[in-house]
Amino acid sequence: MAGPETAGIEAGAGAGGRAPGAASARTDVGGLRAAAVRVLDHPGFAPELLALAAVRALGPGARDWAASLRGVYPDATPDGLARLATRRFVRLAAAGGATAALAGLFAPVAELAAVLWTQAGLVLHLAAAYGRDPADPERAVELLVLTRVHPDAESARVALAAAEAATDPVEQPWPRVAEAAWRLAAPLAVQAGGWLGLRVASRLVPGAAVLAAAVGGSAAAERLAARAVDAYRPPRAR
Repeated sequence: MAGPETAGIEAGAGAGGRAPGAASARTDVGGLRAAAVRVLDHPGFAPELLALAAVRALGPGARDWAASLRGVYPDATPDGLARLATRRFVRLAAAGGATAALAGLFAPVAELAAVLWTQAGLVLHLAAAYGRDPADPERAVELLVLTRVHPDAESARVALAAAEAATDPVEQPWPRVAEAAWRLAAPLAVQAGGWLGLRVASRLVPGAAVLAAAVGGSAAAERLAARAVDAYRPPRAR
């Protein structure tokens, strides 16, 4: 049930269920496609490249979403906006998240990237709800920590710098797909408690779509949202 902070916003959404500036992981499928292509060129930096691309592609939309809702509903609290964003992205995750626009041999990488793209959209909208600029490059650092790709901000920054400096692409298609799938699947397996690692090991590419569907579920999105809210909510409001 919606709390007093979000009841007015959800009522304003009408029968279509979308408030002004409603959050969506589908706001830039082209951005996801471009990110997936670069990931395949530099598979060793797959999560880092995806985080950078998500901040650049989805960050401005998340910022506009928060500004739009605050303009229409000036009494909405950060916690209220955060709950609204969480509900919408949990529904997206349950439905399969963003839509990838790649096919063929590279489709499994696109499927895995789409799950992380949806998770990035969730984190960026929560950052915006609590007054952080979702288009700030620092959000990429936080994305990598919150999705458990890296254990701390410093290691995430080092990896992001290396990813941005990468130049020569890997040439062979199959190693590109395999390495990118491993790198993208690893944080998803961690989020799911580790058991999915066995599926990745035994059915790396054929099972990637199943892996994406399983880990992209609502429970994983809710856990990620809880970590992001804890990180972004000001201490005085805890």
